Amino acid sequence: MKSAALIFMSLWLSACTSTNCCDFPLMGADEFVMDSYKIRQGKLAILEMEGIEVDEMPAGAMDEYLDTIAEDDLLNIVVYHPTRRDLMESIQFINSAVGGFRVKEGNVNLPDIPPVQVGGLTLEDARQQIQNEFRSQISNIEVFVTYQDRQKSKVELTGLVNTPAIPVDGKMRLYETLAKAHIPPDANLFMSYVMRRGRPLPIDLHQLINEGDMCQNIVMRGGDKIFIASPRDGLAMVMGEVFKPGAVPLPYGFLSLREALVSSGGIPFTGDKRHIQVIRGNLQCPKIYELSWQHIIHLPNDSLLIMPGDTIYVSTKPITEWNRFIEQLLPTALFFNTGHRLYTIFGD
Repeated sequence: MKSAALIFMSLWLSACTSTNCCDFPLMGADEFVMDSYKIRQGKLAILEMEGIEVDEMPAGAMDEYLDTIAEDDLLNIVVYHPTRRDLMESIQFINSAVGGFRVKEGNVNLPDIPPVQVGGLTLEDARQQIQNEFRSQISNIEVFVTYQDRQKSKVELTGLVNTPAIPVDGKMRLYETLAKAHIPPDANLFMSYVMRRGRPLPIDLHQLINEGDMCQNIVMRGGDKIFIASPRDGLAMVMGEVFKPGAVPLPYGFLSLREALVSSGGIPFTGDKRHIQVIRGNLQCPKIYELSWQHIIHLPNDSLLIMPGDTIYVSTKPITEWNRFIEQLLPTALFFNTGHRLYTIFGD
């Protein structure tokens, strides 16, 4: 407990050795409640509180678009004919053994017909083009075309996921993409994000998945990247006079102050419940809120919220330090007292 407090103080002091150290503001319960209401608005409001600039949503992000076949796309092509079993089996063999038909220089090569130009076409147009080529030689043949894999038109996923990429088709939205990714239930969606062209999009995945905010449900485009954070990516610290000091996970990006103290085992009798500090912001210029136990037990949970990076510090009662001094002093006093008694006995 003491070592954690010492580590924090040493970090703070080392940060304050720079010329940028400022006189940190001390806030009360009213300011903490007002900031908690901002936290409840979600990720974008918190980023604004932290002074992080957020880009606007790109124009047309909610609009579906016409998806076309691109170079190096891998197509799954199936044909059906009542009598040409040999042709059906040969095409199915290519699908199984090679993984599909690769688009090269805009063409696909199939048995019995010349290369078919499919680059820049939709799947339906490509299906019709291939079917027309076959029917010029074989009547009553049916063709079916789907994507097996895509090189450019897919979304990359990293972090707490097992699916590295998901193809998109101009209609697939973010919610469906996350469903296909099989995200673990303990993933920290609040700390997760979506990137497009190297820039984070103003999207709160927690609001989308857990709150059902479909305003976040954009249409995915090839090249988009999604990072899924683990439960340990967003933490707050509880230090000082608590039974179990340490890190507290924030599964939704925030947690009530009461829950954070409960998860740390509560405050022992040595803790000063009149002085509970929440330290927020960077160590050079933190914002410190001064709260008491009366605030915590009388105000609603959702009006006292902590967010990632916060540190909760519970002070000790003044008498606690005296008691610890006495505890340290007692062995020495007993030793001298015993020595003096022995000296007196033997002196007699």
